[in-house]
Parts: sequence; C-alpha cells; structure tokens
Amino acid sequence: MIKREKIKDLLNSTAFNTEVTVMGWVRTFRNNQFIALNDGSCMGNIQIVVDFANTNEDLLKRITTGAAIAVKGILVESLGKGQKVDIKANSIEILGDSNAEEYPLQPKKHSLEFLREKAHLRFRTNTFNAVFKVRHALAYAIHQFYNERGFVYMHTPVITASDAEGAGEMFKVTTLDFDKTPRTDDGKVDFSADFFGRATNLTVSGQLEGELAAMAFGQIYTFGPTFRAENSNTTRHLAEFWMIEPEIAFADLENNMQLAEDMMKYVISYALENCKDELAFLNERLLDEEKTKPQQERSELSLIEKLNFCLENEFQRLTYTEAIQILKHSKPNQKKQFKYLIDEWGADLQSEHERYLVEKHFKKPVILTDYPKDIKSFYMRMNDDGKTVAAMDILFPGIGEMIGGSQREERMDMLTKRMEEMNIPQEELWWYLDTRRFGSAPHAGFGLGFERLVLFVTGMTNIRDVIAFPRFPKSAEF
Repeated sequence: MIKREKIKDLLNSTAFNTEVTVMGWVRTFRNNQFIALNDGSCMGNIQIVVDFANTNEDLLKRITTGAAIAVKGILVESLGKGQKVDIKANSIEILGDSNAEEYPLQPKKHSLEFLREKAHLRFRTNTFNAVFKVRHALAYAIHQFYNERGFVYMHTPVITASDAEGAGEMFKVTTLDFDKTPRTDDGKVDFSADFFGRATNLTVSGQLEGELAAMAFGQIYTFGPTFRAENSNTTRHLAEFWMIEPEIAFADLENNMQLAEDMMKYVISYALENCKDELAFLNERLLDEEKTKPQQERSELSLIEKLNFCLENEFQRLTYTEAIQILKHSKPNQKKQFKYLIDEWGADLQSEHERYLVEKHFKKPVILTDYPKDIKSFYMRMNDDGKTVAAMDILFPGIGEMIGGSQREERMDMLTKRMEEMNIPQEELWWYLDTRRFGSAPHAGFGLGFERLVLFVTGMTNIRDVIAFPRFPKSAEF
C-alpha cells in the first residue's frame, strides 16, 4: 500500500525531525538543490532540500518541471524565508518523467488564453488549483444547504424529448446513420427508425421533470449538466454547463425569492469560511488584474469585500416596471451610452441594464419580479393584470443575471391557454399537464447556472475558466 503525507498537512506541522514520505509534481528545481513540490492538496509547495553532492547525476537530470516524484526524508524547520518547514531528502524516486523542453507549463506567468489551450494541464497552476477547489466547495455547500432543509435530490434525464424553455436551441441525440438517414414521404427525417423511436435532444433544463417530483415530495432539487446549442462566443455562455434547480410545492413567488436569497448567502458564506487560502490568492490575483485597467473601469470592491457585501445586504426587490422607469431615466440611457436603449415597457433587459441596477443604482444584489408575459416562458404564473407573470431574476455585481425563476402556473386552463399562444403542442407534454389534472397546487422554483456562481465567487472574468473542459462553438477538445 502506498503511504504518503499530504503537503497541506506537512506545511502546518511542527513534528520536526520525523521521517515523512511525500509524492507530487515538481514545480521548480533550483541549483540542483531545492525542489518546490506540489501534490494538489493545497496551492502551497513544500521545499525539498537535496544533497546534490551525494545524489546520482542521472537522477538529478530527471528532476524536471512537471515530473512526478516520491521523496523520503526528514521534516525540519526551515532556515529560509517564505516557508516554515523543509524536507531533507534521504531518497528520491522518479515516478513519471517530464521532458523539460516539451512541458508546456514552464515556471513563468501564462495567460488564461494560453492555459485554455492546455486545459488538460492547467489544473497544475495556482490559479486553477484555487478555482476548482472553490468550485468543489460550492458544489458541496449546495448539497448541504438543501439536505439541511429536507429537500430530495433528483436526477432528471439528460436525454429528453421536450424543450423546457421553448427556445428550440438544442443538441439532437440520434443513432441514425447520417449518410443513410431514413425519410418520411414528405422528406422529413423518419425518427421512428431511431433508437427511441422519436426525436430526442440533450436537456436544456430539468425543471419540468422536477415539478413532477415536487408534486409528490413537496420539495426537491436537481444538480446536473444542461446543454444549449446557442452560437454564443461570449465570456458568460457555455454550450454545456451545470444547473441547480429546486422546485417547491405549496409555495409562491415570495417563498421562491427567499429560498434563492438564503441559498446564495449560505454558499458564499461556506466558501469564505472553507476556502480562505484560495480566496486570498484569487483576491490578490484580481487586485493585480485591476491595476492594469483604466481607473474608471476598476471595481470599487475587492473580491473578498464583494462577497461579504452580498452577505451583509438584503437583496433589493423591485418589479420589472419599476426597473424600466429607473433605466429609462438613467444617465447612460439619456446619454445613449447603453448599447440597447430603453425606450418603452416590454423591452428584454440586457446584461448592461442588469449590471447598472446592481452596480450603480442600488449597489447591492437585486431581485427583479413581474416581467411581461411576452418575454417569459409558458409555465410562469399569470398575474392578475393579464400582462405580467410571477417571474423573478436575481442580479449580481459583475455578472448580471445569476438566477431565473418563477411561481409556476398551476391552473390548468391558464397553462393550456399559454401553451396555445406559444404554439407548444399539449400532446407532447401530456405528462406535465397531468400534474395540473390530479392534485394541482401552487408551486415555484428557479434555476442557478452553477458556472456563473463559480465565476462570481472566484472573481474570474471568463466562464470558460471555471469549468474543467469548456464546450463552446467550434471547441470540443479534451
């Protein structure tokens, strides 16, 4: 059995003059004497002191950046600056060689663009060590939050025959031979010959199936991959991403907003408490990045301050109608500085509008409610005014929309009317409509794009840097 100590534990140890075994990857090797070794347990390296005069020369040549090694030695108090402990090596074994001339991650600063091209290796950098440790903590906190509140975790299907959003931008799933695609008499693809006997797609949301479960368990959540075939090459969009989607029975929009705010504060608080080193590193990284920007583009708050700011402030709640009035009379709108000018009620708000409300006007997270029905999905509950629906979006600084949700339309007649208006065939969603036929009840839910949460908490500026292997137009590497 392989026995080793984790570098994270040894860096905080005072058990000096004891023998230890560590294994990891070489970050640097200076003067044939000092190895900076990292094993992924933390961002910090432990220094291995090599007796080069009594070490085989061929072995020394194999201790290169990126090589995997095992070291047995004595833990000693460090005499150098910057570290508390060293390991005086008694023996070194090369577990995996690394060609120094070909290894892409040389000990120097690399751009995030370069590291995206080396996504299979970028985990070995401090930045991505920190990002993915925070991602792990946030995922754990999500499960812990819902578990503590008695929610049931549901796995909804990845392959589906429905389009929950009505957007039509979906990836098709098929086993048909593209070179010999069967056709019907009218020239359309004959999906009856396909694996499932009908057209199927990768899911854009687990919401509809989640509603079915909420009508039995009372409160459920999903946390899984979703897919959008949008041709969006932006810093905020991915073709494959993860979604958290709770659904709660016997709940209205107010319950929904409170659950979402409580969840956001819980997971941010968890990250601040359990990722201190990672967030301190990312905070410094962001401060350095801010220094390169013009003064007017710099953030007023550091990363840590921004996270605490969200914990310390109640989220501002206002209606879409109130927001339109604020935006219409805002300086950027009047001076035509917005790319998309706001001139009338009914406009679909863009990221620039959402960020203005959060960062400039209210200076706190914002929950917008009661959107025009024409810009929202069929399943959202119609308000008494007949013009708006009981929808909500939660807007965060630097991101814009973080969460989208609504009270669901539980009234059968209203739901089928909306489906007719939006040309959504009822026969395809007969199973969804059954929840309105048999014991319907007020219920609500929302969706949180997990990568946007990670983006916010880490302070990264491109969503492709907070998921291990990003999928976007023309890119499906690794």
